[in-house]
Amino acid sequence: MDPLVPRYGGGSLADVVPSLLAGLGVPGMVDVLGISGPSRVCVLLVDGLGWRLLREHEADAPFLASLAGSPITAGFPSTTASSLAALGTGVPTGEHGLVGYSFADGDEVLNALRWTRYGVPEHVDLRTVLVPEDVQPRRTAFEVAADAGVAVRLVLPRDQQGSGLSRAVLRGGRFQGVLGFGDLVTRVSEALRSEDRVLCYAYHADLDALGHVYGPGSAPWRWQLRFVDRLAAAVADGLPPGGALVVTADHGMVPADDRVDFDADAVLQDGVRVLGGEARVRHVYTSAVDGVRSRWTERLGDRAWIASRSEAVAAGWFGPRVADHVLPRIGDLVVAARGSLAVVRSVVEPGLTTFVGHHGSLTEEEQHIPVLVVTNPA
Repeated sequence: MDPLVPRYGGGSLADVVPSLLAGLGVPGMVDVLGISGPSRVCVLLVDGLGWRLLREHEADAPFLASLAGSPITAGFPSTTASSLAALGTGVPTGEHGLVGYSFADGDEVLNALRWTRYGVPEHVDLRTVLVPEDVQPRRTAFEVAADAGVAVRLVLPRDQQGSGLSRAVLRGGRFQGVLGFGDLVTRVSEALRSEDRVLCYAYHADLDALGHVYGPGSAPWRWQLRFVDRLAAAVADGLPPGGALVVTADHGMVPADDRVDFDADAVLQDGVRVLGGEARVRHVYTSAVDGVRSRWTERLGDRAWIASRSEAVAAGWFGPRVADHVLPRIGDLVVAARGSLAVVRSVVEPGLTTFVGHHGSLTEEEQHIPVLVVTNPA
């Protein structure tokens, strides 16, 4: 099986917002997904809602299953920090530069989701050391839209306001913090009625959380999918004339019970200076590439795709272009899991090591995500 390389520029998460902005008259935007048209749009991103998972559990999500749409690809790595960056900037990983859940940037290793120092037990806020606007200096698609006169609204959990990740990839919109489903539906409805041209971005995290803890397709996960389905239906019911709801996701998820513990494996540790990424995709930083690659290949066999930095870039894993300042953030080796493999870290990542469900790699289950559209004609 070959890796599923994301369809950057022709069917990826990075294409969603530019496609919608093309219909809102924002200069330079192109609707490559064929979803533009409505003047008031809400993009609802459901964390962890993979295309295959949705299709396998259509009975739990009758509203979402009823919507027309085809899968697109998440981008690589298929993980939340990288995917939210793709959505917010409208460009692939190699250009926005958030190359994973954790990655080396200069002398620091950044947990991009929390914007803290990776690999230490204490919470070390890196927002003053790795300034978010410097780590991701490109203007976001939201900033471009706002400059063109589109009202951009962000309906997100309250604790995301001012976070490093929000500053890096979601800047440009007016933040509206919410606590749960009730005020999410209310704030989206208010946002879509605030101006004639509106782009509203809303986010829901709990499906992903339950997939991690209990496994995708588990009873708790399926109950949460039912609640998400009702949430999407409620947002759709509240659409104003000329409004649309676009439901998408940041990645799928797989149960990963084939565990290899890096922190307890001297063979894998040998020659590795820093290990980043997460269980399904690892950035391996080393000055002894050949030796480390040989040992990892012998240890993992055909359970992973192992590529050098230059090979991964040439294969397009991170997009058609990788910016000069982004290139060193990619591991000297990039290890993308196949099957049910998870390269865990029982010492450095004790919580993540207990997860049942994981994501990040280049399998169809992790890469394919929905773009589901419902409109209320003017």
